[in-house]
Amino acid sequence: MPELTPSAYFAPVNSAIPEKILVTGAAGFIASRVCALLHKQGHQVIGLDNFNDAYDVRQKDWRWAQLEKMGGLELHRLDLTDESGLKKLFAQHANTGQPPFSAVINLAARAGVRASVENPAVYVSANVSGSLTLLEMCRQFGVKKFVLASTSSLYGKDHATPYREDMNTDRQLSPYAATKKAAEAMAYTYHFLHKLDVSVLRYFTVYGPAGRPDMTPLRFTQRIREGRTITVFGDGSQSRDFTYVDDIARGTIAALRPVGYETFNLGSDQPLKLNALIESIEELTGKKALIDYRPWHPADMAATWADITKARKQLDWSPQTNFRAGLGKLVAWYEENRAWAKEIDTD
Repeated sequence: MPELTPSAYFAPVNSAIPEKILVTGAAGFIASRVCALLHKQGHQVIGLDNFNDAYDVRQKDWRWAQLEKMGGLELHRLDLTDESGLKKLFAQHANTGQPPFSAVINLAARAGVRASVENPAVYVSANVSGSLTLLEMCRQFGVKKFVLASTSSLYGKDHATPYREDMNTDRQLSPYAATKKAAEAMAYTYHFLHKLDVSVLRYFTVYGPAGRPDMTPLRFTQRIREGRTITVFGDGSQSRDFTYVDDIARGTIAALRPVGYETFNLGSDQPLKLNALIESIEELTGKKALIDYRPWHPADMAATWADITKARKQLDWSPQTNFRAGLGKLVAWYEENRAWAKEIDTD
């Protein structure tokens, strides 16, 4: 099997976008892809990440190493809550009379529904305080464009699918979703008071090579491939709008265009039941899943499904990767990196 590198998963797109972009969470699953795609398009990328221990840091090390191999990206190990460090970085890039960055894409976050129930304080620090610090830096240094990663978890359980951006999002089911709601509200405040142009992106169950180990696609791939038991909460009939990471990266970059303040769903618009995901992994790995069924978790949503009409119209974006093809790339990545990926903690 040939070596799998970020370039193998990116297709250039044509976008009239800013030329100097700060991307936070650059060692993360989505952000590393955004950095690589921006770089391939010829833009100046400044990435930062704090390498927190939310999940196995070997995943972040691998993604970071792929970015370093590309050359030409400026990468920093920095926490968003480090106000003095962040201010120093902005100041270093500021020219006389000009903002340091054309845009900021804030993808740094603590993610995960169930983990946030156990330790909500770290979610508030990263997702609320971190976002506020970054917004304040944009205000102080005159950065005009801000893209904020949010989540489909905001929609809760009281709406019919598919979810539209104009639906009420006042009743979150987890601290994770609540902190993302707070970040959205804070971003609107900075738009209203300081004229910051803001695109809020609600991502729907992103998957792909080097994905997060707490998400079912990679977790189930590893455990099924290695003959370990997978845990299913409920009967497996719950569905998710699984969206391939490259499609998400393209949508994130498309959202750099001026919009005022807008919220966009980015999803596949083709929800899939969990049982179907398991069956596909079984077929791709040639292994039979060992399943431990447990009671439904109250923080989980029964279904997610994105109405992406708004993103199609205003961002000229739509997903291009069907689930089977995307899952095949994830499984291929796992096989290529199995020597260490089989040891990743997916509990």
